[in-house]
Order: sequence, then structure tokens, then C-alpha cells
Amino acid sequence: MNIKERAQEAAAFLRGKIPEVPRAAVVLGSGLGGFAEGMEDALSIPYAEIPRWAVSTAPGHRGRLLAGRVNGVLVAVLQGRLHYYEGYDMDEVTFPVRVLGEWGVTNYIATNASGGINHGFRPKDIVLVHDHINFMGVNPLRGANEESWGPRFPDMTSVYDAVLMEKAEKCASFLGIQLRRGVYIAFAGPSFETPAEIRMARAMGADVVGMSTVPEVIVAGHMGMKVCVFSCVANYAAGMTEQPLTHEEVLHAMEETSGRLVPLLERFIPEAVSKDV
Repeated sequence: MNIKERAQEAAAFLRGKIPEVPRAAVVLGSGLGGFAEGMEDALSIPYAEIPRWAVSTAPGHRGRLLAGRVNGVLVAVLQGRLHYYEGYDMDEVTFPVRVLGEWGVTNYIATNASGGINHGFRPKDIVLVHDHINFMGVNPLRGANEESWGPRFPDMTSVYDAVLMEKAEKCASFLGIQLRRGVYIAFAGPSFETPAEIRMARAMGADVVGMSTVPEVIVAGHMGMKVCVFSCVANYAAGMTEQPLTHEEVLHAMEETSGRLVPLLERFIPEAVSKDV
């Protein structure tokens, strides 16, 4: 069974549970699971029950799909993502995106926790990602291309949807939330980056750093989905302070940041699926 057939099998399972196609998918990063608590009429499906879908092992990731309404809009929420550093290959890491595409989801909204590289960014800032640098050493589109999903050589110039970004900024402004724009660089992990690597990333034009999201964005863009990514700065990147980096610090910062990101997402989602700019 090839990857398309596996994705179709998983999508058929989800359609059997949730006949209506969600208008958007939201992926919750480390420590941001609280968003799911505000959903209406949410149906919970553990990843382990979805055919071919791997189980998330990272701390702060619940490992389940929720389908419910956010301000009246049906949304599929991935409470936890799969990471390359967990030992999964790229097909497994991006399999959920393929399933969402087969299901018919057209808007892909991702969140993540990141380290701040830009000297002007502070912990607990929310960054609207407008571009990325794939420094993971592998591309999720490597191998035979499935033409029904997308072209062999997809253009990544506008993979972050300009209309969604504009809507996100308008929603943030309405709520009085400062939303910065920045470039996200992804390393493979799981070790945090060295100070030298952070200096290199800054010289390359990166503003925030993490270990996820970029493979998902590449695949979502390949399938023609509209993409918007919110990155929450959890800490200063390596070498910017003398304090050692820990994942516990990331989770703590994300819990505090969720107080601003959750209302932003709740307002943004209905705007994201509307046809008005």
C-alpha cells in the first residue's frame, strides 16, 4: 500500500466519524493544548485509533485529533504533532497533513514554540511566520511524486498565504495583541542548537528557531492548502543568555503565552475561512 492509499484509508476513517469536512485544521505546538478546551461539541479521536497515523511521544503533546466548532466553524485540531527527532521518517511526520488534504481541508493553521534569534524579539512574543529556512537536512517531498497531490517541483515563494497573514494581523490589532513577522528556521533536533549555529542562523536571516513545522508547511503547500503559522517565542536561543535551555522552560512559557494566542486563534479562524479580505 503506497502513501496515497494509506492517507485515503485514514481519511475514510475520519469521514466515517465526522461526515462534515472541517473548514480548517489547527496544529497545536508544545504547551498550547489549552486551545482545545474552548471548542464546542468536540469529538476526540486518539492518534492510535486512526489507521497508519503514528503516535506523538513529545512532552506537551496529547496525541489526539479533535473535531469541534470554534465560533461556529468546524475545525480539526491536532493536539500534538509528530517530529523528525522522535525517530519518524518524513513520510510519517507529514502523514497527518496528507490525510487532512485527502479529507478536503483547505486551510492549515500551525502553531509552535520557538527560540528567539532576532535581538528585537522577547520570550512570549507571538511571531507570524512569513518565510522559513529548512535546515533539517531532508525534504519531505523526496522520492516519487504523487501528481494528484501536487507538482514535482512546487514553488515555495508564497507558501505562507498573504491573505491569511493580513487577516491574522487585523485580528491581532483588534485584540490589542502585538504580532511580529519573522523567518522560522528548522533544525532536526532533538539537541538544542549551539551558540555558533544560532549566530549562523541569524546571519542567514532567521528570526526564530525550532524543530518542527517546516516539513508540514512544505507538504501542505504541495497539496495546495492555504498556510498560516504562529510561532510563540519561548526563550532566547542558545548563546544569547547564560541560562541553559530546557524543555520545561518552553512548556512554562507556552502556558503563559496561550492566554493571548488562544483568543487570537478563536477570532482568526472564522476570518480565515471567510472569503472577505
